[in-house]
Amino acid sequence: MQWTNLSEQTVYENRWFRVNLADVVLPGGRHLDHFLIRLRAVAAATVVNEANEVLLLWRHRFITDSWGWELAAGVVEDGEDIAAAAAREMEEETGWRPGELCPLMTVEPANGLVDARHHLFWSREATYTGHPADDFESSRREWVPLKLVPDMVARGEIPAASMAAGLLMLHHMRLG
Repeated sequence: MQWTNLSEQTVYENRWFRVNLADVVLPGGRHLDHFLIRLRAVAAATVVNEANEVLLLWRHRFITDSWGWELAAGVVEDGEDIAAAAAREMEEETGWRPGELCPLMTVEPANGLVDARHHLFWSREATYTGHPADDFESSRREWVPLKLVPDMVARGEIPAASMAAGLLMLHHMRLG
């Protein structure tokens, strides 16, 4: 049972996203007007050190008025390599430059409304380059024991779905 997108019309657009109205045909032939949001890809990265601690940011999200732990993340600029974007965001937001980045996962956090893909990476090493250029992105940056991640997710301390998924995958890969 597949829905078919016959056409889209942009209703609003800025540098970060577009809101489109699609003419969708449902199975059985009925038409449906469906709003959707077209976004740039998001790249995120973290590092796990030798003590199996993961570098996280503690930040407030004004849209949901919530606090939580996250990976450094941001949009991939036009023509930018996704892994390079993840490394750039990690250094800008944490002050740590990752070593070789390994793909962790790609997720679609709200694929019923938004087409954004979140590409998550991790590294086994990083070099501290100094105070983060984008220190306004978080209240603090901390090394958190990876073994605590499942309980943190369960308590709602990692509220962003893509971040929780990535950190749980990293926990599974590193600690079993």
